[in-house]
Amino acid sequence: MTNENDDSPMRASGHHDHHRRHLHHDMPSDPALRVKALESVLVEKGLVRPEAIDAWIETYETHVGPHNGARVVARAWTDPDFKARLLADGTVAIGEMGLSGLEATHITVVENTSEIHNMVVCTLCSCYPWSLLGLPPTWYKSAPYRSRAVLEPRGVLREFGLDLGEDVEIRVWDSTAEIRYLVLPERPEGADGMTEEQLAGLITRDSMVGVAKL
Repeated sequence: MTNENDDSPMRASGHHDHHRRHLHHDMPSDPALRVKALESVLVEKGLVRPEAIDAWIETYETHVGPHNGARVVARAWTDPDFKARLLADGTVAIGEMGLSGLEATHITVVENTSEIHNMVVCTLCSCYPWSLLGLPPTWYKSAPYRSRAVLEPRGVLREFGLDLGEDVEIRVWDSTAEIRYLVLPERPEGADGMTEEQLAGLITRDSMVGVAKL
């Protein structure tokens, strides 16, 4: 028999499963609408406060995200001394720019050249420098990417549209909770004379993960 006040894990699990099925049934097909609908339901049920959602949006739009990583790369392209410090100790150099936080500690920066191309993966989970690159993309967290990036990196890069010659060495770096990697892309040709701010506008998240070039 089950007591109406029973808060056992099994009963709680059944309660949450009911809500999950209900939410899934009511979710629209468009991803943006699904997110908005889910947000509305969670707020309505008192599970999430609107202020908390606004705070998270503000944080990821203005304080963390790929624009921070792009600033670091652009600084390295325009300041040789900073670049040397960045490659020697990424955490310290990035801290000079006021970019810190849990996901910006123990950062190692690896540089792409005409002969070496670096790419980053996390084979165990999805360790990722959020404060520099924003939220990890779905493909980064997927099992196929996490396994194939190590076993057949050249093939994975081709699927991203990046076909590297056999003369280019591909190095795969496995992120962990103790160390995270940031790829320093090659500065594109024709970018001479551009300001640091203009250069930052050229840099993409994928190029700093190493699945794209600029």
